Amino acid sequence: MLIRAYRPGEEGALREVFHSSVHQRAKRNYSAEQLDAWAPREYDHDWWSNRIRGNRPFVAEVEGRIAGYADLQDSGYIDQFFVAGGHTGQGVGSALMRHLLAEAARRRIGVLFADVSLTAEPFFARHGFVVEARRQVMVRGITLANARMRCVPADPPVARSGQYQQNEENPA
Repeated sequence: MLIRAYRPGEEGALREVFHSSVHQRAKRNYSAEQLDAWAPREYDHDWWSNRIRGNRPFVAEVEGRIAGYADLQDSGYIDQFFVAGGHTGQGVGSALMRHLLAEAARRRIGVLFADVSLTAEPFFARHGFVVEARRQVMVRGITLANARMRCVPADPPVARSGQYQQNEENPA
């Protein structure tokens, strides 16, 4: 597995990861109507591309294919953290989280936080995040439950743990 910086032109592939993650994994916690509001098939390509470029995510590759992505903003906010439906349970999410924690340490970000789906909440909890608040958010007129979670890493893991490769060619 390779963790690297996002490259311009990958916005469409990241959109597919996002869509498959939401529709394949989150269906156990959300209705079809909620999933369609959260990740509709049709979307504004320009808006999506601008969001990805602004977030500067890290990408996880497995056998040369994008398997997931996650970002870490300077504020400590994790805006997007998604693993493709076909790659869940294979360590992709854990590798991305270790990378974000190491990146936070490198950038001296002391607190990480995210608005996390019900589906992702156990994963974030396993990585040291705790629920600060439970929320109901409106997305395209549909209500979805999520949780604001935060983490204060005491001793963040080192990115060079040997469990994945890190590509330093384009650090954010």
